[in-house]
Amino acid sequence: MDAYDEIGKAFLMEEAQAKEVYTGTQSIGKRALNRVIIRSRLDAMLAELRETMVYKAPPELGDLWGKYEKMWKQIIAEQDEAHKRETYRMQQERLNRRRMVRRRWEYATWFGAVFFVVVWLLAVLYLLRESLTYRLLSSYVWR
Repeated sequence: MDAYDEIGKAFLMEEAQAKEVYTGTQSIGKRALNRVIIRSRLDAMLAELRETMVYKAPPELGDLWGKYEKMWKQIIAEQDEAHKRETYRMQQERLNRRRMVRRRWEYATWFGAVFFVVVWLLAVLYLLRESLTYRLLSSYVWR
């Protein structure tokens, strides 16, 4: 059963890699042949497992293969739900990170704009104070 799961994971990994851009050296035909070989091994292992459970199991276990198959399907359904929840959680985390980054950029933009306006206003006030017109109109001579 463990070997079946390992080969099943290898098959799923091959399928997942097929949906991405491939940059390796194997041809498409070789990759397809690998997937066919893995799939045939999985089928052979499942048939051997079924045969073992049906014909070589002790009679007191009853319908072992039927119980096993029912439990297997139940676990697969539960795992599918768990994967969906995990995927949704990861998507929400990614969305929250994007929102946080965007919010930080917005705050930085606002801070920069306010800082620019304050510096500009101080510069204008300084230039007014130092200007000749202000000095001539004032009763106090700035030095």
